[in-house]
This record gives sequence, structure tokens and C-alpha cells, in this order.
Amino acid sequence: MPIRTEPVTVNLGPQHPSTHGVFRLRVTFDGEVVLDVEPVFGYLHRGSEKLGEERTYTQVITLTDRLDYVSAMTNNQAYVIACEKLAGIVAPERAMYLRVIAAELQRLVSHLVATGFFLNDLGAFATPLMYCFRERESVMDLFEMLCGARITVSYMRVGGVFQDAPEEFWPALNTFTTDMPHYLDEYEQLLTSNEILLTRTKGVGILTTEKALNCSVTGPVLRSTGFPWDLRKVDPYEIYDRVQFDVPVGEQGDNYDRYKVRIMEMRQSIRIIDQCVQQIHPGPVKADVPALLRPPPGDAYGRIEGPKGELGFYLVSDGGIAPYRFKIRSPSFINLTVLRDLLIGWKLADMIVTFGSIDINMGEVDR
Repeated sequence: MPIRTEPVTVNLGPQHPSTHGVFRLRVTFDGEVVLDVEPVFGYLHRGSEKLGEERTYTQVITLTDRLDYVSAMTNNQAYVIACEKLAGIVAPERAMYLRVIAAELQRLVSHLVATGFFLNDLGAFATPLMYCFRERESVMDLFEMLCGARITVSYMRVGGVFQDAPEEFWPALNTFTTDMPHYLDEYEQLLTSNEILLTRTKGVGILTTEKALNCSVTGPVLRSTGFPWDLRKVDPYEIYDRVQFDVPVGEQGDNYDRYKVRIMEMRQSIRIIDQCVQQIHPGPVKADVPALLRPPPGDAYGRIEGPKGELGFYLVSDGGIAPYRFKIRSPSFINLTVLRDLLIGWKLADMIVTFGSIDINMGEVDR
């Protein structure tokens, strides 16, 4: 005889460890089955966009570090590209190569963190996460060589980068790019064909290409549906048109595909870095930019393919030393649009895993 149940509404968060930040899910359950979901955020709001309108163009860089703090380098990159468009500044070639190397290292860090915590959400406590953090620390060491900081780097500048890479950076980078493919092989041997991982993720949380495009989803979440959209290919910036790389895609947009796409993208990032090292030449690393930049009145939108999707900065100048308007197009915020559709009909345990597969950072959601 079936057991008679009635819907129960439960708050998950904002302190729950599986919410990947200060985030609340208001979920209606029938037993363990999800009937409805309402994402609620705003607990972390720091007013970064308004703060950006009160600081000089250079001072704003430190704010970008703290948006998606797992991807500080790419945050810097998107912002300075927007500033350069606004002011008509072109960075030196060596600076662009250094930016791309730093950005691809940051993509590796972001995907390592995403993969480690995704497996943690699945119940693989500690081991895969610690493996991923082991490689992440190697990249943090490289960042420290570049700019003296490990997480909130503030490395990039309007017109270039803070400083050139020191001599010891290049052999350390070569060691990392030589070792990293073997570590990725190790991850895949441990995880990709793992029976538990396959059972929990294959066919779970399916996102269609049509739904993803209608919701403006980008990044690995979109590419997991089989749609090969990558701004580094379709709208190249910096020197991405000079390097060869593939755009990994999934098959059906489920939790497994989102995991697999990130693994494949890490391999492509190493490929890009190796080509940059071969192509980079000596030269200046910063254009001649005034200490107090005053772009002419106008507006500009700079965008990049961030680790989580399209990251864009829209700037409006009134000719002053600070942006008149400062608006961020953050992929974590946009990608949350599909969360409700992905969760309804699945169970509580699936909900936690699916949410983790989207890979959001509340720092750029509550900006």
C-alpha cells in the first residue's frame, strides 16, 4: 500500500556546506522528491558595482579579484579589456601572452576546485578534493612568482600587467605543464569510469541546448549540451587567434557531461599555455598609461571566456577618473537561471550533486 505523504517546504542554507557559498534554496519536497525550488540570494551582497563607481579605474581591479575569488586572474582580464576598449589602449604583445598564460592557469584552478568539490558533493570525501588542491597549490606558487599574491592577485593592469614574469617562473611553469597531464590521467583513472560516479551522474540533471540558450547559459554548462560556444574561438581576444585548441563538448548536458567537459578543458588549457611559452618574445609588458586614467566619454563592453562562462564588464565614462557606470555580467548569476528546471523531479541527494555541477561562486552572484 502506498504511503500517504504531503509536501513539505524546507530551507537549505544559507549556511549549508553544499550550497557553495552563502546561498539558500527554498525547496518543496514530497518525501525526498523535489516538487519545486526557489533560489534565494542576497546574503553576501557587497555592492561591488557601486563601489566600482567610486574608485579610479586602476583601484577597481582589486574589486574584480573578490568577485569569483577562485578565478581572480580572469576577472582582472575581463575588466582591463573593457577599460582598454573604453580608452583606446592596446597592450604590448608580451603582456597579452602573459595575460593568456595567467588566464589559462586560472582556468585550471577553477576547474580543479569545481571537480574536487563536485566529487565531495557526491560523497567522495576528501581524496579527490585533496588531489585537486595539490595541483591547485602548484598554480598558486606560480601566481606568487608573478605578482606576490596567491588568490586575490591584482596582476593585470590597464595596458598590460603589473610586472614581467621572473626568471624562475618559466622552469616552474614547464614543470607544471609537464606533470599536469599525468595528474589528469590519474583523475580520470580514478573517476571517469567509476561505477558510483556514472550511476549518480549519467542521465541526471539533463539540460537541453535549447533551454541553455534561452536562459543565456554559457561556459562548460552550455558546452556540456553539445553546443561548441567558446568566446576564445567565436570572438577571439588577446592572442587566442594565434594558438590552436579544441572546444570540448558533451552529449546530453547531464551532470556527467559537465564534469567531463571540465576535465577535457583542463587538457586544452595546458595545450594553450605550451604554445604561448613557445611564441612569447621579450618586450615591454605595459603601455604608457597615465596614473589617473581618464577615458573619453562613452561606453564599452569587454568580455572573455571565463572558467564558468562569459564574464563581461560594461563601463560608462563621463571623462572622469572613475567609471560613471560599472556593470558586471557574471556567469555564476546567469547560469543559476536553469537551476529550478534541473532539480524538479529529482531527489534530495541528486539536487546537491546537480547544484554542484553548475559550479557557481556566490562572490559574483551577490556582487
